[in-house]
Amino acid sequence: MITHLPSAEHIAVPWKNGGGVTREIAVFPIDAGMDDFLWRISMAEVTEAGPFSRFDGIDRHLTVLEGRLRLDLPDRRYTLFPGESLAFEGDTPVTGTPLTTRVLDLNIMTRQGRFTAEVEHITGPAEIQATFIIALEPTRIAGFDLLPYDALRIEKDAILTLDHSRAAIIRLPEV
Repeated sequence: MITHLPSAEHIAVPWKNGGGVTREIAVFPIDAGMDDFLWRISMAEVTEAGPFSRFDGIDRHLTVLEGRLRLDLPDRRYTLFPGESLAFEGDTPVTGTPLTTRVLDLNIMTRQGRFTAEVEHITGPAEIQATFIIALEPTRIAGFDLLPYDALRIEKDAILTLDHSRAAIIRLPEV
């Protein structure tokens, strides 16, 4: 089964630290809160520098979709460009600084020891096997006309064909 999750319906949720808003795409189990999810997928616009929320027992996988974002961790500084990712533990002190006017990121959080996140930035054509597909530009896939940041959730091991569009592919294998 494939479910279309239009970007216009992604749920706005305040950041845990109050520093901004994220748009929740999907969470498991359904209706789980910040303390009991097993995995969570969201997108956020980063408009100003500040610390990331702390999530003990969670692994984070952040991918920049638009703009450039600097991430300062205790041991290193990273600059991420569109399509680039960084994975880190949720209790790691991280400060993010937007280096462009608009920064949009995809944030996948997984409960340690239960799930892991794999993210791939694809420019079609390609055959895709994934749990989620996030359209990065208008595209048609599996009979759905997707706008930028619309998502498809794929329940079974279906192989889908992406046209010449760009997409973020997410896999959430159990540990």
